[in-house]
Amino acid sequence: MKDRLDGHTLLIGLMADPIRHSLSPTMHNSAFAKLGLNYAYLVFEIDNEKLTGAVDAIRTLEMRGSNVSMPNKQKVLPLLDKLDPAAELIGAVNTIVNDHGVLTGYTTDGIGFMQSLANAGLDIRGEKMTLAGAGGAGTAIGIQAALDGVKEISIFNRHDQTWKNAQRMTATINQKTDCHAVLFEITEQNAFKQEIASSMIYCDATGVGMKPLEDKTLVSDPAWFRKDMIVYDTVYAPRVTKLMTVAHAAGVKHVFNGLEMMLEQGAAAFNLWTGAKMPVDYIRKLLF
Repeated sequence: MKDRLDGHTLLIGLMADPIRHSLSPTMHNSAFAKLGLNYAYLVFEIDNEKLTGAVDAIRTLEMRGSNVSMPNKQKVLPLLDKLDPAAELIGAVNTIVNDHGVLTGYTTDGIGFMQSLANAGLDIRGEKMTLAGAGGAGTAIGIQAALDGVKEISIFNRHDQTWKNAQRMTATINQKTDCHAVLFEITEQNAFKQEIASSMIYCDATGVGMKPLEDKTLVSDPAWFRKDMIVYDTVYAPRVTKLMTVAHAAGVKHVFNGLEMMLEQGAAAFNLWTGAKMPVDYIRKLLF
C-alpha cells in the first residue's frame, strides 16, 4: 500500500452509520492495487446529521466520489447536482461520482442483486417476489427486479418514516413497469406468511440481522419456507444471519447473504469511478 499511494492518489469514500464492519475497503483497495490504479477507499461514519458537510467535503477535497449506505441513501438526493435516470426512478443513491465539482448520484444495488442471482444460475423473471423493506436497498432491488421482468412483488414495510417511500415505490412499479406490486404493513403476519408461501423468492432488505440486531429475524418459523424457493438476506455481517439459519432449518436449497450483491454493486460503482472493470473473480476469492 505504501508503494502505491502518493501525492496524486485520489480518495473515494463510503459514508454510512454503522459502517466499520464493511468489506468495501478490502474489495476496492484490492482491486485498485491489482489493476495499478492510483485510488484509495476509506470508510467514514456519517449519519443524516453529518451528511451535508460530508457531501460538501467531496467537492472541497476533490474526492473522486463516494459510496452511500444506510441511513443516507435517500437523504443524499437533494445534496447532489444530478441523478442518473435509474437513481431518479428508484429515489435512492448508493454511488456518487465527482466530475470536477459536479456530483452525480447513481444506484447500483438493484443491479448487484439481480447479477448475484444470475451468477448462481437463477432466473426470477416472470416469477413472484416477497420483499421486506423499502429503504434505499429495498427500493433499488424492487424496482430493478420489476424492470428486469419479475411478474409480481409483495412489499412489506413498517408504517414509519419509510412508509411514504414504500407507497411511492409501489406506485412507481405499477405505473412504470409491467410488474404488479402490492404494499402491506409488516404487522400483517398472516398476509406476510401467505405471500412468502406463493413466492419464488423472499428477500429481506432491512437492517434486521445486522448489528445491533444480530439475533433477530422477521421470519422465525421454518414452516414459512419451501425447499424449492430462494431466501435472500442482504445483510452480510454476520456471514450467516438469523434469517439464513431459519431458511437452512427449512431445507431451503438457495440461501444467500448480501456478499455477492455487495461484490456486484461494488463492481458497477468501481467502473463508474475508474472506467475500468473490477477483477471480480480475483476479489471474490479474497472476500469469500
